[in-house]
Amino acid sequence: MSASNNASLPLVVAITGASGVAYGQRLIETLLRTDVQVHLTISQSGKLVLKHEMGIDVDLKNFQLNQLVPGASETDQVRYYHHGDFMTPIASGAFKTRAMVVCPCSGSTMSGIATAASRNLIQRAADVHLKERRPLILVPRETPLSQIQIENMLKTCQAGATILPASPGFYHEAKTIDDMINFVVARILDHLDIEHDLIKRWGA
Repeated sequence: MSASNNASLPLVVAITGASGVAYGQRLIETLLRTDVQVHLTISQSGKLVLKHEMGIDVDLKNFQLNQLVPGASETDQVRYYHHGDFMTPIASGAFKTRAMVVCPCSGSTMSGIATAASRNLIQRAADVHLKERRPLILVPRETPLSQIQIENMLKTCQAGATILPASPGFYHEAKTIDDMINFVVARILDHLDIEHDLIKRWGA
């Protein structure tokens, strides 16, 4: 089932505790300029890294959108779920979605997905997408990679996930950190068939 064939369905986005939370934050910021409904969850480690890397302090129990995207107004377009709540729609395969993105995807989250551990809502929702054969995009950023991490990526890829490392390209003449963030987020959106204007396309 491709994301393009289910464009009216909600997109699940998870932010976990890998370095590079700016990619997840920019993804949400960009999706707010579309009509895509987003179901969002953030891990405890994701909260800590958001604070450390971006100075963004989100309240996981009383989340408000403007905590993650400064200046954003509350909207039904984004629905937030606590990472410990397994009674949410995205924990069930009966709830239809267009795809899921884990951005960034920590090594421990990748491990949990590779072993179907379902230790939190993020891992459970990812497991749902794999078992229901829906698009699952995992955005690891860690480097270098151990053999175990590579094997976990291979296992999730073989199970149907797309591994999209946060590896910025430079052929679009990146000049700022924002340009590099936009490159990775643009690649994510391309795989979801969601239009954007984050970067100039090659050959355009």
